[in-house]
Amino acid sequence: MIATLFQRAIMQGIPLLCGATGEILTEKSGNLNLGIPGIMYVGGISGVIGGFLYESSFMGHKEDMNGFLAILIPLVCCVVGSLLMGLIYAFLTTTMRANQNVTGLALTTFGVGFGNFFGGSLIKLTGSSMPSITLSKTSEFFCQSLPIAEDLGWFGQIFLSHGFLAYLAIILAVGTGVMLKRTRVGLHLRAVGESPATADAAGINVGRYKYAATCIGSVIAGLGGLYYVMDYANGIWSNDAFGDRGWLAIAIVIFALWKPNLAIPASILFGGLYIVHNYIPGIDFSTQELIKMAPYVLTILVLIVISIIDRRENQPPAALGLNYFREER
Repeated sequence: MIATLFQRAIMQGIPLLCGATGEILTEKSGNLNLGIPGIMYVGGISGVIGGFLYESSFMGHKEDMNGFLAILIPLVCCVVGSLLMGLIYAFLTTTMRANQNVTGLALTTFGVGFGNFFGGSLIKLTGSSMPSITLSKTSEFFCQSLPIAEDLGWFGQIFLSHGFLAYLAIILAVGTGVMLKRTRVGLHLRAVGESPATADAAGINVGRYKYAATCIGSVIAGLGGLYYVMDYANGIWSNDAFGDRGWLAIAIVIFALWKPNLAIPASILFGGLYIVHNYIPGIDFSTQELIKMAPYVLTILVLIVISIIDRRENQPPAALGLNYFREER
C-alpha cells in the first residue's frame, strides 16, 4: 500500500509541478499570473479536442491508430491552446498594462468556461449517457511506462511506471532551475523581475523577456492539464473534474520559495497530502476535508517563516505584480 501511495502521489503531483514550474518562470519576469488554473484547464481540453478528432477518425478500427500521431496531435493542440492563453495575458499586462491580478483571475474564469463549453459539446457529440468523454486508446499511448518497471519491484512501481509526460515535467523543472541560476538569459530574466527600470537601462528588452517567460510558462502549465486528463485520469474528461489543482500549483510556488528544483519534492508532497485520506481507514468526510487543507496550511506556515527570516533569496521578485511604465523610468 505504501508503494501505491507514493506512486499515486507522484501522479497527483505532476500536474502541480507543471503549473508551479510555469508560474515560477512567469513570476521571475515580474508577472503574477493568477490565470494558471484556467491555462491548465485550456491545455487539458485542447489536448482532448485534438485527441478526440484523431481517435474518432478510427471509429471501429482504433487498433490502426498511429502511436506517434496519437501523442503528437493532442500535444500540439495543448501547446497551441496554452500558448494563446499566455499571449493574451502578456498582451494585456505588458503591452496594455492592465492590472495583473484582475487579468489573471479573468483568464481563470475564461479558461474554466472554455473547457466546460467544449467538453460539454464533445460529450453531446458522442451521445454518451455519462457526463464525460473517454479517450481510452489515446490514453494508452500516453500512459506507456518503461518496460523494465515491472521487473524492479517497488522501485519500478514508484519511479518507473509513469508516462513520458511525468519525466518531461521533471526535466522541465530542473532545466528551468538551471536556466534561471546559471545562464545569461536567466540572469537577465531575474533582473527584469527585480527591477525592470534598471534592466531596461542596461539594454535588456523588458517586454521581450516578459512575453517569453509568460508564454513559455503558460505552455509548461498547460502540459499539466494534458497530463491530468491523458495519464492520471486515463483519458477521461469530465467538466470541473480538475478541481483546485491550479490553485495548489500557485501555492507550491510560495512553498518552493520560487525555486523550480524545490517544486519537485513540494509537488509530490502536496500530491500525497491531496490523496492520503484515501489510504487512511475509518475516517469520516469532515476529517478528509481537514486533511485536504494541509497543503494550504503548510503554505501559510512557509509564508510566515520566510517573512520572519527575511532572506532576500527566499523572497518573491521585487517587481512582482507591478506593471512597468518605461516613461516613468
